[in-house]
Amino acid sequence: MLSSPSTSFILLCSLLAGAALIISPVTATDHIVGANKGWNPGINYTLWANNHTFYVGDFISFRYKKNMHNVFEVNETGYDKCTTEGAIGNWTSGKDFIPLKKPGRYYFICGSGGCSSGMKVTILVHPLSPPPSASVTATEHSSASTNSTKSAATRVLSGVVSGGLLVGFAFSVLLGCGWM
Repeated sequence: MLSSPSTSFILLCSLLAGAALIISPVTATDHIVGANKGWNPGINYTLWANNHTFYVGDFISFRYKKNMHNVFEVNETGYDKCTTEGAIGNWTSGKDFIPLKKPGRYYFICGSGGCSSGMKVTILVHPLSPPPSASVTATEHSSASTNSTKSAATRVLSGVVSGGLLVGFAFSVLLGCGWM
């Protein structure tokens, strides 16, 4: 039995925090272009991109020597012709984290001459899948994922399981302390 209004308030806050964890979005994946080779000439970025699955909410990040290279988001024509005319975005920090906010095709090039040496990449960003039904297990999803990037459904399911475990732990602590 609850002994005071402040204890009731603490219990209510704990329950709301646990519920927020269960329904909150799962962390995004940061796709580092070129992996350990970074954003440099002479790398097959098409092969790199084909080994990744991109979802809305993920990030694509470019690592390169500042003042030597840069990143421009361009349209398909800019990508094909290696031109920054009409660029959609421009980054120059050397450690650029670009959020992938909507589904569709994205085109990135180096605007300081590197594009003609292969410094360009195009990616396809997929919408997040709806959460899996209760009958779908985590193992079915994880075995279906063949590359290092988890599927959106697996990431959502992992978040739900983690949040559920945390809420269960909170209840056991509250019960063990005699607060309920």
